[in-house]
Amino acid sequence: MSFHSPQLEHQFLTRRQMLERAGMGFGAMALSQLFGERMASAATQINANNPLGVRQPHFPGKAKRVVHFFMNGGPSHVDTFDPKPMLTKMDGKALPNLLKTERPTGAGLKSPFEFKKYGKSGLEISELFQNVGEFADDLCVIRSMHADVPNHEPSLGLMNCGDGRLARPSLGSWVTYGLGTENQNLPGYISMCPKGMPTRRTKNWQSAFLPSVFQGAYINTEDSRVDKLVEFIKNTSLDLKQQRKQLDLLHELNERHLKERQNDSQLEARVQSYELAYRMQMEASDAFDISKEPEWVRKEYGDHDFGRQCLIARRLLERGVRFLQLWTGAGQPWDSHDEIMDHKKLAEQTDKPIAAFMRDLKMRGLFDETLMIWGGEFGRTPAVELPTPGANAGKQRGRDHNHYGFSMWLAGGGVRGGYVHGATDEFGFGAVENPVHVRDLHATILHLLGFDHERFTYRYAGLDFRLTNVTEHSAVVKELLA
Repeated sequence: MSFHSPQLEHQFLTRRQMLERAGMGFGAMALSQLFGERMASAATQINANNPLGVRQPHFPGKAKRVVHFFMNGGPSHVDTFDPKPMLTKMDGKALPNLLKTERPTGAGLKSPFEFKKYGKSGLEISELFQNVGEFADDLCVIRSMHADVPNHEPSLGLMNCGDGRLARPSLGSWVTYGLGTENQNLPGYISMCPKGMPTRRTKNWQSAFLPSVFQGAYINTEDSRVDKLVEFIKNTSLDLKQQRKQLDLLHELNERHLKERQNDSQLEARVQSYELAYRMQMEASDAFDISKEPEWVRKEYGDHDFGRQCLIARRLLERGVRFLQLWTGAGQPWDSHDEIMDHKKLAEQTDKPIAAFMRDLKMRGLFDETLMIWGGEFGRTPAVELPTPGANAGKQRGRDHNHYGFSMWLAGGGVRGGYVHGATDEFGFGAVENPVHVRDLHATILHLLGFDHERFTYRYAGLDFRLTNVTEHSAVVKELLA
């Protein structure tokens, strides 16, 4: 009998190793037949050495990258992109055919904001977004969006991940999984939100069962200093050469560890994160440093959180980042239960930067290949929300959550400009003409990127999953395509 010196790693066994040793490997063989072969086939779709490498979609897509302007909290469609003359006539009066709302509602509440026609298309847009209105002929406004429930958490889950209850990969994770990213020195998917995180926090940009490398990287844009925007972006103790030696040793140890664990996806993601963090030191500092932009450019975007986000987003797109999400703030800023005039301040912070961003993309030749998405998780009621204990005890000019009908718009990336799709009823309660469910929107977004949403799947736990949910009917809205 031969002996060898004891080694530390032999004192720790994973469940798989325990099964292999206790059952002479038969249990593990059975499990590999059930799961391993199919899981391996899914894993081969990405390069293990470079999971963020550029990949081709099912067919040539018009859009190459995505920017999602997320108005979290639920902006009111009847105050932004869905004018309702009948609501003005019924101001202060009882509205007929009321749908069931989350909280008690009262009489109709007309919009305090004026709507105006913009562009050759004559698209009607509220004065809240008069700067975005300059691009009316590029906007594809969907006035018939609808979701499942009038609650923030499940609606955020549905809009971001295609499911309101279960942990599922986010849209950005699916996109970077399918296409990779054009810059290996920056994350392929970045989510920016100032002053903290939105409701539902990291679940909004999670990768769930997709490899962890496709999860969104969160950036708090409250501080304009680069070293504060990206924590630990610089190593103050070691220079790049010393870090490279350290990382090479760590990589060798991790590779040895990885082979013993049959290419564990979480461990692989950690290895990749170390490499990405090292490479980011050389490029992230430059990408996030908007002080390098001319003063007149910074002035166009505005010296505030959302303006800086939009300018950073343009700089990141130029450098090949695939998917960007820009939130309007922590929590749910657009959740105007008490006073709909709160929308004015939020619009002032977002209207001009978004217009500057679109203008910038046109000037740099990036507009046509960049898909822009604007909207929240749902809309708001056309009727005033009544006071209830602990809520809306103020001016009584607010609106409650409304998932039955709301508006979103798309621009660039192969969408039909100067077009309005669908409609809500005459007061704006629910979608009545050409309704578009959130999953239909997801199917359309994937189509614009070059994916057949029914074929774009990932096998996990013996089942095929997709963004648009295999158990639900979803369809590409062809009228939105240019």
